[in-house]
Amino acid sequence: MNKTAQIKKNHQFIKFRKLVIVSILIGFLSAFLGISLKKITEYYEEIFFHEVSVHPIFYILFPVFGLSVIYFLRQYLFKKKENKGIKEVFESTQTKKNLPSYKIPSHFINGLLTVIFGGSTGIEVSTVVATATIGSVAHEKENVFRQYKTELICAGVAAGVTALFSSPIAGILFALEVISRKVTRAFIISNVVAVSIAFGLLTILKEEPLFAVSIATWHLKAIPYFILLGILAGMNSVYLTRCVLFFKSQFGKIDTHYYKILIGSIVLSVSLFTFPQLYGEGYHAIKEIFSSSSELPLTITLALTFIGILILKPIVTSITLASGGDGGVFAPSLFIGAFLGLLLASILNSFFHVNVIPVNFMIIGMAAVLSASIHAPFTAIFLVCGLTNDYTLFFPILVVCLISKYTAKTIYPYTVYSYAPSLTK
Repeated sequence: MNKTAQIKKNHQFIKFRKLVIVSILIGFLSAFLGISLKKITEYYEEIFFHEVSVHPIFYILFPVFGLSVIYFLRQYLFKKKENKGIKEVFESTQTKKNLPSYKIPSHFINGLLTVIFGGSTGIEVSTVVATATIGSVAHEKENVFRQYKTELICAGVAAGVTALFSSPIAGILFALEVISRKVTRAFIISNVVAVSIAFGLLTILKEEPLFAVSIATWHLKAIPYFILLGILAGMNSVYLTRCVLFFKSQFGKIDTHYYKILIGSIVLSVSLFTFPQLYGEGYHAIKEIFSSSSELPLTITLALTFIGILILKPIVTSITLASGGDGGVFAPSLFIGAFLGLLLASILNSFFHVNVIPVNFMIIGMAAVLSASIHAPFTAIFLVCGLTNDYTLFFPILVVCLISKYTAKTIYPYTVYSYAPSLTK
């Protein structure tokens, strides 16, 4: 009996040792992919955005060119196989269906092309699906990993999110809250190992936080206004979700794909020309308002600009995705949250003289809209704290993220990931 127990124990030890080894490999490859995609996208987006600033004709040419190239790549290089976003990851974890290896280059290339040519989305979902595929491919390689399919997919996703946002906790929480929704011993081992490798690679490469923001403090008197921000964030996230689902549905009725590209390009071109802040994932615009938020007097023109951006961003994001672009709601949620937070703080300071801190409202707004959009408040908290490398606002972010999520769920119980699988991206 003791001998049988010992053999079983040894077998379990060997199995977990192999799991650790494959998790190291998944963590490294996923982090390398995430960092590479982020760096290449940042580099070329900056160049192309400068070009459209100098030569506005590119507002017309870039969207139609980018969407056309993506279409032809799908037709001829990827054999007419469409990318369906995170829906593919859910399908893989819930069925015996595996993520084919072509998803790695497909999402990498299409995500990059979408953003650098002005598509109003981000590379986060492209990274998530590509890194999930790394985990899926690894699980197929040896029989001992067959029972750990979800855990290895989550390990890839967690490492990819860590690479993008410099937050290992956000990586694990996203894998748990959005993909797995259950904790096993194998999940903990594989995900902790993968994000440790990813964070180690970030440390070696000396990756800086995406937003260099100085947060001094926050005041208890601001809590009622934070609560208001949470409610508004929940409402904005529902607007974003409904826009994505509506335009995906409407564009799905168009049989000729090039009509989708033309319609999408016209809407994108006009929107980008009117509001250049909508170009790409919009992080350049967030950095700009971070640096000038304390000096921005609220004028009618500025207020109308912010309102226009908040109304248009969900529409252009939805049309980018519906017309063939690759991406999701991560970056748009952060973008909407930053502008919503600054608009609310500016209104409070200008008309009610409450003297709130605009930067705090921007950061909390980013987390709140993301929390409500993906129904993952704890991911949003650590992700935004990782983006700024500052946990001063942890408590108000926690409160507001919970408020925004439950506001959104009360108004509309679905996210773009959970509603009508045939429509999601």
